[in-house]
Amino acid sequence: MVRDTPKGATYFKPKKSGAMMVTSSGDFWLMMVFKLPMYLALALLAWKLSPAGVSLLSQASVNIVYIALVVLYVYEFISSYRFNKEVFTTPVPKAHRYDFKQVGILNILYFATFGSELAVVSMLPLFYQETFNLSIVMAGVLASSYAFMNLMSRPGGGWLSDKFGRKITLLILTAGLAVGYLLMGVVDSSWPIALALLITMFCSFFVQAGEGAVFAVIPLIKRSMTGQFAGMTGAYGNVGSVVYLTVLSLVSYQAFFFVIAATAVIGFLALFLLKELKALLLKRCQMAALLKYK
Repeated sequence: MVRDTPKGATYFKPKKSGAMMVTSSGDFWLMMVFKLPMYLALALLAWKLSPAGVSLLSQASVNIVYIALVVLYVYEFISSYRFNKEVFTTPVPKAHRYDFKQVGILNILYFATFGSELAVVSMLPLFYQETFNLSIVMAGVLASSYAFMNLMSRPGGGWLSDKFGRKITLLILTAGLAVGYLLMGVVDSSWPIALALLITMFCSFFVQAGEGAVFAVIPLIKRSMTGQFAGMTGAYGNVGSVVYLTVLSLVSYQAFFFVIAATAVIGFLALFLLKELKALLLKRCQMAALLKYK
Protein backbone atom coordinates (compact mmCIF):
# COMPACT_ATOMS: atom_id res chain seq x y z
CA MET A 1 0.00 0.00 0.00
CA VAL A 2 3.03 2.31 0.26
CA ARG A 3 3.48 5.28 -2.09
CA ASP A 4 6.72 6.78 -3.41
CA THR A 5 5.69 10.20 -2.10
CA PRO A 6 2.81 11.82 -0.22
CA LYS A 7 -0.22 12.48 -2.38
CA GLY A 8 0.35 15.46 -4.67
CA ALA A 9 4.15 15.47 -4.28
CA THR A 10 6.52 14.87 -7.17
CA TYR A 11 8.76 11.79 -7.22
CA PHE A 12 12.26 12.68 -8.38
CA LYS A 13 14.66 10.05 -9.68
CA PRO A 14 18.08 10.17 -11.40
CA LYS A 15 18.11 10.76 -15.14
CA LYS A 16 20.12 7.56 -15.63
CA SER A 17 20.88 4.52 -13.50
CA GLY A 18 24.22 2.92 -12.77
CA ALA A 19 26.94 4.30 -10.56
CA MET A 20 26.47 7.23 -8.19
CA MET A 21 26.31 10.49 -10.10
CA VAL A 22 28.61 13.40 -9.26
CA THR A 23 28.54 16.90 -10.69
CA SER A 24 32.22 17.89 -10.80
CA SER A 25 35.61 16.24 -11.30
CA GLY A 26 36.61 17.14 -7.74
CA ASP A 27 33.50 15.42 -6.39
CA PHE A 28 34.38 12.31 -8.39
CA TRP A 29 37.74 11.95 -6.64
CA LEU A 30 36.18 12.72 -3.28
CA MET A 31 33.51 10.08 -3.85
CA MET A 32 36.13 7.45 -4.65
CA VAL A 33 38.03 8.38 -1.49
CA PHE A 34 34.87 7.85 0.57
CA LYS A 35 34.18 4.55 -1.21
CA LEU A 36 37.55 3.18 -0.12
CA PRO A 37 36.83 2.76 3.65
CA MET A 38 33.98 0.35 2.85
CA TYR A 39 36.46 -1.96 1.13
CA LEU A 40 39.09 -1.44 3.82
CA ALA A 41 36.56 -2.39 6.51
CA LEU A 42 35.91 -5.70 4.73
CA ALA A 43 39.68 -6.25 4.46
CA LEU A 44 40.01 -5.51 8.17
CA LEU A 45 37.28 -8.02 8.96
CA ALA A 46 39.05 -10.64 6.83
CA TRP A 47 42.29 -9.92 8.71
CA LYS A 48 40.49 -10.47 12.04
CA LEU A 49 39.34 -13.89 10.77
CA SER A 50 42.85 -14.80 9.56
CA PRO A 51 45.53 -16.70 11.52
CA ALA A 52 46.72 -13.30 12.75
CA GLY A 53 43.33 -12.87 14.45
CA VAL A 54 40.92 -15.60 15.52
CA SER A 55 42.07 -18.16 12.91
CA LEU A 56 38.67 -18.92 11.39
CA LEU A 57 40.06 -18.60 7.84
CA SER A 58 43.31 -19.81 6.37
CA GLN A 59 45.82 -17.23 5.17
CA ALA A 60 45.27 -18.40 1.59
CA SER A 61 41.52 -17.73 1.88
CA VAL A 62 42.16 -14.31 3.35
CA ASN A 63 44.56 -13.47 0.52
CA ILE A 64 41.84 -14.38 -1.98
CA VAL A 65 39.47 -12.01 -0.17
CA TYR A 66 42.07 -9.23 -0.37
CA ILE A 67 42.54 -9.76 -4.11
CA ALA A 68 38.77 -9.86 -4.69
CA LEU A 69 38.33 -6.58 -2.82
CA VAL A 70 41.03 -4.87 -4.88
CA VAL A 71 39.47 -6.14 -8.12
CA LEU A 72 36.01 -5.03 -6.99
CA TYR A 73 37.22 -1.55 -6.06
CA VAL A 74 39.03 -1.14 -9.39
CA TYR A 75 35.88 -2.30 -11.19
CA GLU A 76 33.76 0.22 -9.28
CA PHE A 77 36.30 2.97 -9.98
CA ILE A 78 36.17 2.26 -13.74
CA SER A 79 32.37 1.99 -13.74
CA SER A 80 32.02 5.25 -11.82
CA TYR A 81 34.42 7.03 -14.16
CA ARG A 82 32.57 5.84 -17.27
CA PHE A 83 29.27 6.92 -15.73
CA ASN A 84 30.58 10.38 -14.81
CA LYS A 85 33.23 11.06 -17.44
CA GLU A 86 31.27 14.01 -18.88
CA VAL A 87 31.94 16.10 -15.76
CA PHE A 88 35.66 16.16 -16.65
CA THR A 89 34.95 17.95 -19.92
CA THR A 90 31.51 19.58 -19.68
CA PRO A 91 30.44 21.70 -16.69
CA VAL A 92 27.15 20.61 -15.11
CA PRO A 93 24.48 23.36 -15.08
CA LYS A 94 24.36 25.08 -11.72
CA ALA A 95 20.73 24.09 -11.14
CA HIS A 96 21.67 20.39 -11.23
CA ARG A 97 24.83 20.48 -9.12
CA TYR A 98 25.29 19.20 -5.60
CA ASP A 99 28.33 19.15 -3.32
CA PHE A 100 29.50 15.60 -2.52
CA LYS A 101 31.34 16.99 0.49
CA GLN A 102 27.95 17.19 2.21
CA VAL A 103 27.49 13.43 1.74
CA GLY A 104 31.00 12.81 3.07
CA ILE A 105 30.26 14.76 6.25
CA LEU A 106 27.14 12.68 6.86
CA ASN A 107 29.20 9.52 6.30
CA ILE A 108 31.62 10.61 9.03
CA LEU A 109 28.76 11.38 11.40
CA TYR A 110 27.06 8.02 10.80
CA PHE A 111 30.41 6.30 11.30
CA ALA A 112 30.51 7.85 14.79
CA THR A 113 26.81 7.43 15.62
CA PHE A 114 25.45 4.16 14.26
CA GLY A 115 28.94 2.66 14.01
CA SER A 116 29.50 3.22 17.71
CA GLU A 117 26.01 1.94 18.56
CA LEU A 118 26.62 -1.36 16.76
CA ALA A 119 29.98 -1.72 18.49
CA VAL A 120 28.80 -0.74 21.96
CA VAL A 121 25.73 -3.00 22.04
CA SER A 122 28.11 -5.87 21.21
CA MET A 123 30.48 -5.24 24.13
CA LEU A 124 28.42 -3.45 26.79
CA PRO A 125 27.16 -6.56 28.67
CA LEU A 126 30.75 -7.79 29.04
CA PHE A 127 31.84 -4.30 30.12
CA TYR A 128 29.21 -4.25 32.90
CA GLN A 129 29.98 -7.82 33.93
CA GLU A 130 33.72 -7.28 34.27
CA THR A 131 33.57 -3.74 35.69
CA PHE A 132 30.95 -4.37 38.39
CA ASN A 133 31.39 -8.14 38.86
CA LEU A 134 27.79 -8.87 37.85
CA SER A 135 26.18 -12.03 36.56
CA ILE A 136 25.92 -12.18 32.78
CA VAL A 137 22.12 -11.98 33.00
CA MET A 138 22.15 -8.84 35.15
CA ALA A 139 24.89 -7.30 33.00
CA GLY A 140 22.78 -7.96 29.89
CA VAL A 141 19.69 -6.40 31.48
CA LEU A 142 21.59 -3.24 32.43
CA ALA A 143 23.30 -3.02 29.04
CA SER A 144 19.94 -3.28 27.28
CA SER A 145 19.18 0.23 28.52
CA TYR A 146 21.48 1.49 25.76
CA ALA A 147 19.39 -0.08 22.99
CA PHE A 148 16.10 0.63 24.79
CA MET A 149 16.65 4.36 24.29
CA ASN A 150 16.12 3.84 20.55
CA LEU A 151 12.35 3.91 21.18
CA MET A 152 12.50 7.68 21.66
CA SER A 153 15.99 8.79 20.66
CA ARG A 154 16.16 8.09 16.95
CA PRO A 155 12.75 9.53 16.01
CA GLY A 156 13.50 12.28 18.53
CA GLY A 157 16.60 13.27 16.56
CA GLY A 158 14.53 13.68 13.40
CA TRP A 159 11.89 15.65 15.29
CA LEU A 160 14.49 17.98 16.81
CA SER A 161 15.93 18.56 13.32
CA ASP A 162 12.52 19.57 12.00
CA LYS A 163 11.89 21.89 14.93
CA PHE A 164 15.25 23.60 15.46
CA GLY A 165 17.15 23.11 12.19
CA ARG A 166 19.37 20.37 10.82
CA LYS A 167 22.83 21.83 11.34
CA ILE A 168 22.40 23.18 14.87
CA THR A 169 20.75 19.94 15.96
CA LEU A 170 23.63 17.86 14.59
CA LEU A 171 26.18 20.12 16.28
CA ILE A 172 24.48 19.75 19.67
CA LEU A 173 23.91 16.00 19.37
CA THR A 174 27.46 15.30 18.17
CA ALA A 175 28.90 17.35 21.04
CA GLY A 176 26.68 15.43 23.47
CA LEU A 177 27.82 12.15 21.91
CA ALA A 178 31.47 13.06 22.50
CA VAL A 179 30.79 14.04 26.12
CA GLY A 180 28.77 10.87 26.70
CA TYR A 181 31.57 8.57 25.54
CA LEU A 182 34.15 10.55 27.52
CA LEU A 183 32.06 9.94 30.63
CA MET A 184 31.68 6.25 29.82
CA GLY A 185 35.46 6.08 29.47
CA VAL A 186 35.97 7.13 33.10
CA VAL A 187 33.38 4.75 34.59
CA ASP A 188 35.03 2.13 36.82
CA SER A 189 34.13 -0.26 39.64
CA SER A 190 34.14 2.56 42.22
CA TRP A 191 31.11 4.18 40.58
CA PRO A 192 27.55 3.43 41.73
CA ILE A 193 25.89 1.17 39.18
CA ALA A 194 22.87 3.49 39.02
CA LEU A 195 25.11 6.40 37.98
CA ALA A 196 26.86 4.28 35.36
CA LEU A 197 23.44 3.30 34.02
CA LEU A 198 22.35 6.94 33.79
CA ILE A 199 25.52 7.85 31.90
CA THR A 200 24.91 4.95 29.51
CA MET A 201 21.38 6.17 28.79
CA PHE A 202 22.59 9.77 28.49
CA CYS A 203 25.20 8.73 25.95
CA SER A 204 22.84 6.51 23.98
CA PHE A 205 20.30 9.32 23.62
CA PHE A 206 22.81 11.52 21.79
CA VAL A 207 24.12 8.61 19.71
CA GLN A 208 20.73 7.49 18.47
CA ALA A 209 19.22 10.95 18.14
CA GLY A 210 22.28 11.81 16.05
CA GLU A 211 21.41 8.93 13.72
CA GLY A 212 17.92 10.29 13.20
CA ALA A 213 19.27 13.79 12.64
CA VAL A 214 21.73 12.54 10.00
CA PHE A 215 18.93 10.99 7.97
CA ALA A 216 16.90 14.17 8.31
CA VAL A 217 19.61 15.93 6.27
CA ILE A 218 20.07 13.41 3.44
CA PRO A 219 16.97 14.37 1.36
CA LEU A 220 18.07 18.02 1.30
CA ILE A 221 21.29 17.40 -0.63
CA LYS A 222 19.75 16.21 -3.91
CA ARG A 223 16.27 14.73 -3.81
CA SER A 224 16.64 12.50 -6.86
CA MET A 225 19.61 10.74 -5.22
CA THR A 226 18.25 10.40 -1.70
CA GLY A 227 18.26 6.59 -1.87
CA GLN A 228 21.88 6.35 -3.02
CA PHE A 229 23.06 8.81 -0.38
CA ALA A 230 21.12 6.96 2.30
CA GLY A 231 22.66 3.66 1.22
CA MET A 232 26.21 4.97 1.32
CA THR A 233 25.74 6.78 4.64
CA GLY A 234 24.11 3.70 6.14
CA ALA A 235 27.06 1.58 5.04
CA TYR A 236 29.37 3.85 7.02
CA GLY A 237 27.61 2.69 10.18
CA ASN A 238 28.85 -0.83 9.46
CA VAL A 239 32.32 0.50 8.62
CA GLY A 240 32.38 2.21 12.01
CA SER A 241 31.34 -0.91 13.90
CA VAL A 242 34.11 -3.00 12.30
CA VAL A 243 36.73 -0.34 13.05
CA TYR A 244 35.60 0.26 16.63
CA LEU A 245 35.39 -3.43 17.53
CA THR A 246 38.83 -3.99 16.03
CA VAL A 247 40.12 -1.17 18.22
CA LEU A 248 38.45 -2.81 21.23
CA SER A 249 40.35 -6.04 20.55
CA LEU A 250 43.61 -4.10 20.90
CA VAL A 251 42.95 -1.66 23.78
CA SER A 252 41.12 -1.36 27.12
CA TYR A 253 37.44 -0.51 27.52
CA GLN A 254 38.37 3.02 28.61
CA ALA A 255 40.57 3.63 25.54
CA PHE A 256 37.81 2.20 23.34
CA PHE A 257 35.30 4.79 24.59
CA PHE A 258 37.88 7.57 24.24
CA VAL A 259 38.55 6.59 20.60
CA ILE A 260 34.82 6.88 19.83
CA ALA A 261 34.73 10.27 21.55
CA ALA A 262 37.68 11.40 19.42
CA THR A 263 35.93 10.44 16.18
CA ALA A 264 32.84 12.30 17.39
CA VAL A 265 34.99 15.40 17.82
CA ILE A 266 36.20 14.97 14.23
CA GLY A 267 32.57 14.74 13.11
CA PHE A 268 31.73 17.86 15.13
CA LEU A 269 34.50 19.84 13.43
CA ALA A 270 33.45 18.51 10.00
CA LEU A 271 29.95 19.85 10.62
CA PHE A 272 31.23 23.41 10.28
CA LEU A 273 31.81 22.59 6.59
CA LEU A 274 28.17 21.56 6.16
CA LYS A 275 26.27 24.11 4.13
CA GLU A 276 23.48 26.05 5.79
CA LEU A 277 20.60 23.71 5.08
CA LYS A 278 17.74 26.20 5.20
CA ALA A 279 19.42 28.20 2.47
CA LEU A 280 20.16 25.01 0.55
CA LEU A 281 16.53 23.89 0.71
CA LEU A 282 15.29 27.31 -0.38
CA LYS A 283 17.72 27.32 -3.30
CA ARG A 284 16.51 23.87 -4.41
CA CYS A 285 12.88 25.00 -4.29
CA GLN A 286 13.66 28.14 -6.29
CA MET A 287 15.59 26.19 -8.92
CA ALA A 288 12.78 23.62 -9.21
CA ALA A 289 10.18 26.35 -9.62
CA LEU A 290 12.29 28.08 -12.27
CA LEU A 291 12.81 24.88 -14.27
CA LYS A 292 9.12 24.06 -14.04
CA TYR A 293 8.20 27.57 -15.22
CA LYS A 294 10.61 27.33 -18.19
